[in-house]
Amino acid sequence: MSLHKLSLCELQKKFTAGEVTATEIVRAYALRIGQVEPKVKAYVTQVRDSALAQAEALDRKLKGWRKTQPMTGMPLALKDNLCTEGVPTTCSSRMLQHFVPPYDATVVARLRQQDYLLLGKTNLDEFAMGSSTENSAFGPSRNPWNLHCVPGGSSGGSAAAVAADECVAALGSDTGGSIRQPAAFCGVVGLKPTYGRVSRYGLVAFASSLDQIGPITKDVSDAAFLLGAIAGHDPLDSTSADVPVPDYMKALKKKDVKKLKIGMPREFFAEGVDPDVEQAVLAAVDELKALGGEIKEIQLPTTDAAVAVYYVLATAEASSNLARYDGVKFGLRAKETKDLLELYMKTRQEGFGPEVKRRIMLGTYALSSGYYDAYYGKAQAVRTLICQDFAAAFRDVDLIVTPVTPTPAFKLGEKSDDPLQMYLSDIFTISVNLAGLPAIALPCGFSTTNLPIGLQIIGRAFEEDTLLRAAHAYEQATQWYLKKPTVR
Repeated sequence: MSLHKLSLCELQKKFTAGEVTATEIVRAYALRIGQVEPKVKAYVTQVRDSALAQAEALDRKLKGWRKTQPMTGMPLALKDNLCTEGVPTTCSSRMLQHFVPPYDATVVARLRQQDYLLLGKTNLDEFAMGSSTENSAFGPSRNPWNLHCVPGGSSGGSAAAVAADECVAALGSDTGGSIRQPAAFCGVVGLKPTYGRVSRYGLVAFASSLDQIGPITKDVSDAAFLLGAIAGHDPLDSTSADVPVPDYMKALKKKDVKKLKIGMPREFFAEGVDPDVEQAVLAAVDELKALGGEIKEIQLPTTDAAVAVYYVLATAEASSNLARYDGVKFGLRAKETKDLLELYMKTRQEGFGPEVKRRIMLGTYALSSGYYDAYYGKAQAVRTLICQDFAAAFRDVDLIVTPVTPTPAFKLGEKSDDPLQMYLSDIFTISVNLAGLPAIALPCGFSTTNLPIGLQIIGRAFEEDTLLRAAHAYEQATQWYLKKPTVR
């Protein structure tokens, strides 16, 4: 079997057993990237030469001694809003096109300590603001299942790279669904951990109270394996939770969901859901019931306010976070300006794309004098109600299942001129971020046009092990994850 077709766990076992070298792994992936990347366009930056040099050095270091750490020799891709020392981090924006960080994000540092292999940085919607990867300053990525469709966003490049076998696994970030939605569109697994489970230090901030880093992988076992490698308390991140990290791989040993109560919120199965999506998700619920789960209808009454709340809070935080890009300290600096004010204005005009400008303006308006209480204050109050809805639901159930998206992947350009329709792509994922809960997206079927459909499973805070157990049991019973796209 070609190395690029192996899962992370399969490749790790072969490498640990000495059946394959790090150099062979990098060369196999370099060949694969060369074959499909011109069509998929998943990467912003490739670092093949340094990856090969690192692999050769690792092989010399391990010669005759195969005791390795979990990510040793594993070829990963990183979303290009994660800081990487010595490797450009652009956020797919003209503003940071030539920015090279002097340090690693904590998740990157943890992977580096384990001798992982970085293949490159993946494309995203500019500053992670979008649902299709069409907002990238460097052009959109393509969905490997249909090159005329979007891969989702904002972690579209990471999901496309995993689906097209251009890396064994990837990291993305999720502010309102940016790991789960592209994972669903591309037929792979995407896990958004509990807020605070994984350090945000070194993640270029979009909305600090919502952002979370997580894995995008070929199957649930890989997601559990990679999460275990990056999770844990970090003193450099004040929002990092100092709670024990369980053995996620151990949680996968149970092949059923017996004694688990699984909630179905009626608000997530309303009008507007594509019939193919609804049918696939309801079939997945039936399968979970057959595996021993107790299905119970629940209510999350404040769900219909989630999108509005999110686009007040997220844009307000973006307005604050992106104020640092002023042409003075780092990033783009406009030329030929006559004073400081003009430097600020021209730099931001030239550096930011239309969607980023739109969100900064929305956020600045929501925070402005006279409107703060009416918008930002009210949104925070409703966010509390959304959290209370989930808390009440989780007193009765252990997990909640929903669709990931209302539709399968849409065509490139289909929603570019209608921001509201684009925002509604994340209607089923946003409330999870507002509540700070963990959730996983995994394949549960295909549309009549042969596009993947995703199932979302939501868990209690810091109970990723229960989430992974249920997801793995469903995955192994159905095996949708074994279907792979053919990139033509």
